[in-house]
Amino acid sequence: MNDKIKALALYLPQFHPIPENDEWWGKGFTEWTNVAKAKPLFEGHWQPRLPADLGFYDLRVAETRIAQAELAKQYGVYGFCYWHYWFGGKQILERPLQEVVSSGQPDLPFCLAWANQTWSGTWHGLSNSKILIEQTYPGKQDHTDHFYACLEMFKDPRYIEVEGKKLFFIYLSQEIPQIKEFITLWQDLAQKEGLSGFHFAGMNQSPDWDPKSDGLNAAVQYWSQREEYQYRHLTLKDRIQLRLFGHESLTRQRKKNRLPLKLSYPKLVEKYPHVPVRYDEYPSVFCDWDNTPRSGADGWLFEDFSPELFGELCFKAFEQTQNKPKGEKIVIIKSWNEWAEGNYMEPDQKFGHRYLEAFKNALTRYEGTDKNITGS
Repeated sequence: MNDKIKALALYLPQFHPIPENDEWWGKGFTEWTNVAKAKPLFEGHWQPRLPADLGFYDLRVAETRIAQAELAKQYGVYGFCYWHYWFGGKQILERPLQEVVSSGQPDLPFCLAWANQTWSGTWHGLSNSKILIEQTYPGKQDHTDHFYACLEMFKDPRYIEVEGKKLFFIYLSQEIPQIKEFITLWQDLAQKEGLSGFHFAGMNQSPDWDPKSDGLNAAVQYWSQREEYQYRHLTLKDRIQLRLFGHESLTRQRKKNRLPLKLSYPKLVEKYPHVPVRYDEYPSVFCDWDNTPRSGADGWLFEDFSPELFGELCFKAFEQTQNKPKGEKIVIIKSWNEWAEGNYMEPDQKFGHRYLEAFKNALTRYEGTDKNITGS
């Protein structure tokens, strides 16, 4: 039998106060601030979405981080992929993972995904012109400083590897000037510090992008950027709408007055994947979506979601790994705890553990199918 699926759930650390958020949004702001104040925007709109087992947690509390990891392990999630923030020498929201590393707990594999984009007010429904913190790339010394800021994490025995190399995701690798020089520098620094190197994966790319052309090893397949790529002049949510529903529906939706865009989750599952996942791509899946707590009527959401459909989507993604080489049967789950985007696996007050149960059932089903396919 092929080696087992490594499902990596993207993990948001913005569930504890930091000085920057206190300044931008008010004292004590965390992701829960948007979650708790969310209101329904139309009849039948499911808001607010409220946590169940783990409650409104604070990620400075070790017991919370351990409880999250225990849930993940219980239901077959291999590890967490922590969103990592580095802005020209400044780290933000680094405390939860730093404490995971320094304490040695919880005992769950992890890796990093560099969310290298400018933070603007649009993240919370404000004007595009309001820049909170700009993503810059000062040059070689900054890249070196960035590496050493993460070195303790890379040396942690729990850090996830692909063929012995540290797995590191970059959200917008195309935004990094002289990306090949950055890649080469980090590979050289890794060797210098006794590491065997990095396995770099780009996350938010066009479907025809060749990772190796920029010195990376792999890409993450994003369903919303496959055939929609031809519509580059449209916003991301408009491209999604156009691909799934056509021009007439797109026009009709855009004429609606101050309502979020609504997309069909069943149609997403039905059409996945639009094209087969390439050998150098990692499949990814959405666990629902509704970012109106952040963006209000400018947000978008899935309709007719169910945990069972999420499980079916997971199974389809697992199938896309059948021809992957050993150690690369990786599937990205978006996400473990993006509560203000309605995008989480953690138990909530509506579905309880059904997200996690659907995921585990899909994993068990795939492993049984995979065993039959390989004859092992």
